[in-house]
Amino acid sequence: MLAENLENWAQQERQEGEKLGIEKTARNLLKLGVLSDEQIAEATGLVLEDVVKLRTEGKR
Repeated sequence: MLAENLENWAQQERQEGEKLGIEKTARNLLKLGVLSDEQIAEATGLVLEDVVKLRTEGKR
C-alpha cells in the first residue's frame, strides 16, 4: 500500500513537472512573437484555450 501510494505521488509529480515545462515552452514561444496561438498549441500539445490564457497572463 505504501509503495503504491509513493508511486502514485511520484507519477503525479512527474506529470506536474512535465506540464510546467510545456507551459514554459509555450510562454517562450509567445515571447518570440513569431508563431500564432494555433501553431504554439500544435507544437506544445496544449489546447488553444490554454495558449490564449498564457498569452493574456503575459500581458498583465
